[in-house]
Amino acid sequence: MTTNHTWLRPTRPGQQPRLEYGADYNPEQWPRETWDEDIRAMRTAGVTVVSLAIFSWARLEPVEGTYDFGWLDEIMDLLHAGGISVDLATATASPPPWLTTKHPEILPVDREGRTIWPGGRQQWRPTSPIFREHALRLVRVMAERYGNHPALTAWHVSNELGCHNVYDFSDDAAAAFRVWLQQRYSDLGALNAAWGTSFWSQHYSDWAQILPPRLAATHPNPTQQLDFKRFSSEALRVYLRAERDLLHELTPGVPVTTNFMIMGETKAMDYAAWAADVDFVSNDHYRLPGAQDLDELSFSANLTSGVAGGKPWFLMEHSTSAVNWQPINVAKKPGELARDALTHVAHGADAVCYFQWRQSRAGAEKYHSGMMPHAGADSVLFRDVTALGTTLRELAPISGTGRTPSRAAIVFDWDSWWASEQDSHPSDRLRYKQEALDWYTAFLDLGVRADVLPSHADLSGYDLVVAPILHVVPQPLKQRLEAYVDGGGHLVTTYFSGIVDENDHVYLGGYPGALRDLLGIRIEEFEPLLDGDTAPLDNGTTGTLWTDRIDVTGDGVQVLARYKDGGAAITRRTVGTGSAAYVSTRLAADGLAPVLGDLLERAGVTSELPAELRGRVELAVRGEYWFLVNRTAEPVELTGLDGEFLHGSADRLEPRSVTVLRKA
Repeated sequence: MTTNHTWLRPTRPGQQPRLEYGADYNPEQWPRETWDEDIRAMRTAGVTVVSLAIFSWARLEPVEGTYDFGWLDEIMDLLHAGGISVDLATATASPPPWLTTKHPEILPVDREGRTIWPGGRQQWRPTSPIFREHALRLVRVMAERYGNHPALTAWHVSNELGCHNVYDFSDDAAAAFRVWLQQRYSDLGALNAAWGTSFWSQHYSDWAQILPPRLAATHPNPTQQLDFKRFSSEALRVYLRAERDLLHELTPGVPVTTNFMIMGETKAMDYAAWAADVDFVSNDHYRLPGAQDLDELSFSANLTSGVAGGKPWFLMEHSTSAVNWQPINVAKKPGELARDALTHVAHGADAVCYFQWRQSRAGAEKYHSGMMPHAGADSVLFRDVTALGTTLRELAPISGTGRTPSRAAIVFDWDSWWASEQDSHPSDRLRYKQEALDWYTAFLDLGVRADVLPSHADLSGYDLVVAPILHVVPQPLKQRLEAYVDGGGHLVTTYFSGIVDENDHVYLGGYPGALRDLLGIRIEEFEPLLDGDTAPLDNGTTGTLWTDRIDVTGDGVQVLARYKDGGAAITRRTVGTGSAAYVSTRLAADGLAPVLGDLLERAGVTSELPAELRGRVELAVRGEYWFLVNRTAEPVELTGLDGEFLHGSADRLEPRSVTVLRKA
């Protein structure tokens, strides 16, 4: 699939499609004489775009209503003269000291009532009308001044919205929460019913009585918690739209984006909903050390593509090497810089950017790597940066090509992520993202591509769909899953799925609730496992964390595996030419692989890779382009592949490397 490549405004006549390359650039941290050196080095490295002015509010408006744009004017002109486009931030990511001093009421408050004071970053309430007034005034001035600048290729709203301030429990947040609830429920009777306020004497008789889930004597109302999560994500989304709408009004030809954070356990923002509010999706991703770190990078890039609807997207930030915010910050090994970047490209990124261009001398992120390290241009790191720039120029024909849908998919649902991990549940050890990642690793181990999709996505084109821990199943989603199976699709779900509706109310009559009839099973009581306890299965795998005592109730149900104590562990119900399978325990990636292999075979889904490459190599496909990523620490001999090799060896895939070919 090739898309209309107009996601960035061209900054040169006749500019050809390309894979953009660059970083956040903070020239205000450096003497003026460094700027010319920076631009020369950027050209050497192949940089095409930089994000500018992200944390510059205090420099641009040092005193309320007094602006200093001289330095920004100059660097914008220098970058344009150097052939480098600018993704210009609105500079609203962190308020300046004069604003927080004059208006301390914009500062967030945590659930225990403590003020989040200045000194770090992002110290503002998403619902503060005072903050919004000052921020939008700056946005207007920025748009009017730079909207026609020839270097401007896109607007960058704020930065990593919600990274530090998503959950604000202030009086501003309480007032906005009530308004949001009134819009959602219309009347108090509906809210009381949805929240189950007959429990613990929580019945509300006036909207003014409702508060965010602040520190309480014990577990706060679970639906109140879930709604506050929804509200908090939506409050940031409303703020994003306020900046976007003003920019669209003043500079209608310039696309607007903001950088999502689809990575790791960052879960407070429902990016599947946010995607409709930007002109193109951007994402930040940082790899966390661990056994599945490369698989998690691939999963997040894949999900970013899913959120973007399969269209190309912008990798706004990742790291050239070590970061500064993990307990131990490890430098990347040789080859990892290029491998990580190209894995994102493999999953649809048409831009590869870093934090940041020049590694800082001072400040909290001075030990965070950059494209230009402390060691300078005469360094292995900068030579690797320059080599990647060359590679991206060579791969320019890929630009504008969306991902090619696979035959299998994993459904990812933010409501289920939020609700399944709340307190007062059968087990607090359950981790939604980890279960989804384990299924993804199992697909990779089998050499089978799987798209990661938000739960609202159309599933009809997929032969097999895995929906792990799909805990929240409103009636429309229930009906869509039933229609998918009735249409010949093969659904796989897991423990703690189908349990509650959108109000976090349990479906009565036995688990798995909304999916009980589709799966043809019934469970009377959860049986989570204590730490260290295991549940061996008769297929040689071993479950942990969770088990269910399953009764088979429907026609056409086959027990695919049993616990060694005799109870059904994995079931599959045939429905016409489709099926619905249930896995009742956590098997981790190694245990899921044989189970998934059997289910894929029954669904007729096979790997596109030669047998000898499966599991050792990840395959991602963008149109006619195949990306082959070495998942191992050993060389992999490439055999059975036809096509034109555009990058990397045609014969041997070295550790931490990527080969790209155009299929014949």
